[in-house]
Amino acid sequence: MGKIRLMDEPLSNKIAAGEVVERPTSVVKELVENAIDAGSTAIEVLLQEAGLTSIQIIDNGAGMDEEDAVLSFSRHATSKIENEHDLFRIRTLGFRGEALASIASVSKVTLQTSDGESGTYLEIEGGRPTEHRAGALRQGTDIRIGQLFFNTPARLKYMKTLQTELGHTIDLMNRFALSYPGISFRLVHDGKQLLQTAGSGEIRRVLADIYGVAIAKKMVAFEGESPDYQIEGFASLPEITRANKNYISLFVNGRWVKHYAIANTVHKAYHTFLPLERQPIVVLNIKGDPYLTDVNVHPSKQQIRLSKEKELLELVHHTIRRAIQTAVRAPVIEKPKPAKQAPSRQLDLWKRPVEETSRHQPEPLSSMDWKQDKLQERVKDFKLKPRLEPVIEPAQEPVEDVQGPFDEPESRQAIDDGPQFPELEVVGQIHGTYIVAQSSDGFYLIDQHAAQERIKYEFFREKVGETDSNERQSLLLPLTFHYSRDEALHLKDQLNALEESGVFLEEFGDTTFIVREYPTWFPKGFEQEVIEDLIEQVLAERKVDIKKLREDAAIMMSCKRSIKANHFLQKHDMERLLADLKNAEQPFTCPHGRPVIIHFKTYDIEKMFKRVMN
Repeated sequence: MGKIRLMDEPLSNKIAAGEVVERPTSVVKELVENAIDAGSTAIEVLLQEAGLTSIQIIDNGAGMDEEDAVLSFSRHATSKIENEHDLFRIRTLGFRGEALASIASVSKVTLQTSDGESGTYLEIEGGRPTEHRAGALRQGTDIRIGQLFFNTPARLKYMKTLQTELGHTIDLMNRFALSYPGISFRLVHDGKQLLQTAGSGEIRRVLADIYGVAIAKKMVAFEGESPDYQIEGFASLPEITRANKNYISLFVNGRWVKHYAIANTVHKAYHTFLPLERQPIVVLNIKGDPYLTDVNVHPSKQQIRLSKEKELLELVHHTIRRAIQTAVRAPVIEKPKPAKQAPSRQLDLWKRPVEETSRHQPEPLSSMDWKQDKLQERVKDFKLKPRLEPVIEPAQEPVEDVQGPFDEPESRQAIDDGPQFPELEVVGQIHGTYIVAQSSDGFYLIDQHAAQERIKYEFFREKVGETDSNERQSLLLPLTFHYSRDEALHLKDQLNALEESGVFLEEFGDTTFIVREYPTWFPKGFEQEVIEDLIEQVLAERKVDIKKLREDAAIMMSCKRSIKANHFLQKHDMERLLADLKNAEQPFTCPHGRPVIIHFKTYDIEKMFKRVMN
């Protein structure tokens, strides 16, 4: 008798559930995607104990008749595709036909659905139907997933804290809301509302619901297109930053995806605008022919492959960079408003508070009423030792004031013209570091090092690109550099790259190199240090990017060549510095992304001195 046999359907579904249903958030994702595909305009997600006890999804979509409702829990049952050709033109969020069967195999499911003509009620436990009868005629679907992983204790054992599991779900619902602003989403946990969107179709309104009104007003709208792709979205001004790339939301044909190359390109679009190790908040919607995308890569459907990826990356970089470059201006310092009460914020574990001023300040937490005893009793049977920690209490803030007009410095006209550098009159200098200047609308503080760094950066960036320049200084005694054998071999392959950046390295034995000349515009007194730094950059990269190497060289040289803090200047020197800064391509940030100039409004100063009382 043979040893190979076919698994029964409940067993195969339980195995498939290991890939599809990793945590409560996976269940919410699959069911909300089904609701969106069904044409819903309002979707409610009700959770108990972060979804471990109960997940209920209620929508007003197309619903199902009795035959489809029963068949939907069979493996590989789907209404999204009919043949293999449809697999290459997927226009829906779901298509694999595994989700409902997998979810039902590891939970207790109650389904009520109606297509408007007939209603169906189903109960399924561990993948096996236990009740089937006629149901209510309310249009749409109401599905409840109870006791998730009740028959797979090993999976339940490795669930994180309730706070962590709930955080993943809030993050997911935020992404759905940003991707589908025309759908009203509501998330409730243990009777407390955590998210509510209006479904008005305005992405900026959703941004206000998630991040708060203040940040929504500082988001720049952008749009662009190529022969194959269209992109649109919102990007934060450089003054709004976060510590990681989780705040870059990418959507391809309505699907939230994770794509390293696109996220990295978005960050590169902010080059010289952001401080080191800081990331922007960006919502990027990409639309294109489904034939150009392959979403059948992983069961989670968050990893995709794109055709004509290089063309898309260039479009993303150019569009976002252009929008940010023309919207950047001097940050305005305003008088802080008196605190009437603790500021309320929409709960969101995916964001930090608007008032954040330091990357090291954690978001304040407040307690939430967890039903700890109940959960401990539940997991005791599986010999679990849960860590129960409080999650953020949502202090719900009404968003009616978001309906009014937003400040729109990012309009088409602003993007075409960009902000103008103010006419400034030098007043003096503070601590040998900051220049004080005034204009008709207030006064300005200018960081002298950052200002000259921006000026020098643009100068060196142009010079480094002039590979055929004859502006070279010959040396009486050449500079000598020694490296290990493996480093020497790598350098020999990159001599052309170094030469295109102004470093004319010659071989002088197996592991020794010499430099007989260098450009005359190299920072005086730092020539050898600049050459060594550029060589180190080449050694650190397996594949040298000439453009990036030149950019890094320009930034490095501008920093070394610029005046430092605690350096006192004459008034005519300060006036010359501001005149040069005014002519810079981007005078408001240094190459490292720090602000160059800060504006103090006359009105706010007068309010501080009680010259005006409103």
